[in-house]
Amino acid sequence: MSYLPNICTGLSASCSTARRRERIAITPMTPLNRLEERSRAWGVVVEDTLETPGSLVAFGTRRSQPVVLKVVRQPGDEWCCGEVLAAFDGKGTVRVYEYTEGAVLLERLSPGTSLASIALAGRDKEAIEILARVIKSIGRADEAPANETNPGEAKTFSTVEDWGKGFEHYLTSGDRQIPQRLVVQGQALYLGLCASQKATRLLHGDLQHYNILFDSQRGWTAIDPKGVIGELEYEIGAALRNPCDTPELLSNPQTIELRLKSFEFDLQLNGKRMLEWGFAQAVLSAIWTFEDGGRVDKNNPAIRLANAMQPMLE
Repeated sequence: MSYLPNICTGLSASCSTARRRERIAITPMTPLNRLEERSRAWGVVVEDTLETPGSLVAFGTRRSQPVVLKVVRQPGDEWCCGEVLAAFDGKGTVRVYEYTEGAVLLERLSPGTSLASIALAGRDKEAIEILARVIKSIGRADEAPANETNPGEAKTFSTVEDWGKGFEHYLTSGDRQIPQRLVVQGQALYLGLCASQKATRLLHGDLQHYNILFDSQRGWTAIDPKGVIGELEYEIGAALRNPCDTPELLSNPQTIELRLKSFEFDLQLNGKRMLEWGFAQAVLSAIWTFEDGGRVDKNNPAIRLANAMQPMLE
């Protein structure tokens, strides 16, 4: 089983925490043109391709080494994923060999089993413990210089404050699919948490079960980072919303409590801040679903999670 379909999509089933960057001018080249151009430039022998709603992916080799060439269709939350992966330098994440805006050449993980399979098999505790270990591995990226090859080049990533603008956009949109009580409380908590952060760093931004795959050589490895600057407690929100194939599990207060306690113990994080971030991000995730043209009702996994977490905030 190859990991390739997962790395190119981040699995659309997941309740993504990522926020799209501001739209910029789209290149006149089609994704296929860009894929052909990048494969020539990077010396990739293409063996197979896969199309997804957000990407065009080629599977092949470079100098006999299995690789993945991913071309993002248009500017959005994965447009600069190569830059984010380069900053992590392979610590807990898939390695990047080459990258430019909208395209990235990656190592190929095998067999590429998703961590979601562990949770969906009834082993949620084990899956959360693995997530914590991956977070620790990614954390080591802060130990190295941000850009060893070109120290003078400054890197700019989105911040959690940037992503939080969705609350105000929704409140002024006139839409009422999402209960206003959730939006108002979520925004208040989110803004308060942003203002009270003490130690911020580059986060994966969408670190959840579908974005962690098993490799026979490297073990559990994160893929598809979005890249956002914030405190580590923020990173936990995506895990609380996944795997969203089992909303009844996610919205179980006992599951929520056990997950938070596990992260608090394994990562020495602030349980109250994780709970508040988790609630606010669940509401924000529902807002992003609306922005992307999706329908949001009481059965939306993120809404079910937010409703379950709201009483816990008291």
